[in-house]
Amino acid sequence: MVKGFSDDEVRNDAELKESKREKKGLAAFLKGKKFTYTLPGKKQINIFGSIVLGLNLILILLVILYLKNQEFHDFIFNVGR
Repeated sequence: MVKGFSDDEVRNDAELKESKREKKGLAAFLKGKKFTYTLPGKKQINIFGSIVLGLNLILILLVILYLKNQEFHDFIFNVGR
């Protein structure tokens, strides 16, 4: 007998019965659906990248304005109440 192997065949009937149980809920709904993931194209990457960079730039400008302009600072302070 080779080390690590058994002459007796191991049967996992319990696991087979569990996998054949009827699925319920979301799993049953998605059972017949085929989902595939596709990588975004260059155009989509550029659009999302531009949105993220634009929003970060706006955030930086608002922070600078908050720190430098007392009227804007008071406005933000009063809106936060």
